[in-house]
Amino acid sequence: MIEPFSLPIVPRFAEVDQQGVVFNAHYLTWFDEASTSYFDSLGLPLGEFDARGLDVQVVHADVDFLMPVRWRDVVRVEVGCDAVGTTSIALRFDVVRRDVDGADAVAVRGRNVYVVVSSEDWAKREVPPEWRTALTSVAGQGRNADDGGSVTS
Repeated sequence: MIEPFSLPIVPRFAEVDQQGVVFNAHYLTWFDEASTSYFDSLGLPLGEFDARGLDVQVVHADVDFLMPVRWRDVVRVEVGCDAVGTTSIALRFDVVRRDVDGADAVAVRGRNVYVVVSSEDWAKREVPPEWRTALTSVAGQGRNADDGGSVTS
């Protein structure tokens, strides 16, 4: 099975709240950073979207908190594509924290739905065929590639 794409994160002191854990809103920033790197890894750099007259906008976000992440924990955000629709893309995110004994555990799960839009009039546009191909590839699927994960067309 292919390893999922992941982006290492070092929780900064400024991201930790009074309870000593990463403040919830920062996970959406981490998801944004991870999705940009994920698109890059698939040969879909966001900087080239505008050259095509396209952009993506988050239209829905879910975040589920399973365990705390603290300042300077060893963390990575794993990213994979859950679905590609006509105009939308759904990405999943797992924030994986390494414990002091070296074991990895999913601390936070998230999912963002993006809509492809025109960068001129901000109207919805279809997902370009080459984006669909990259996102539904084994690399785009990550851990879903071998475990029966489905992608809609």
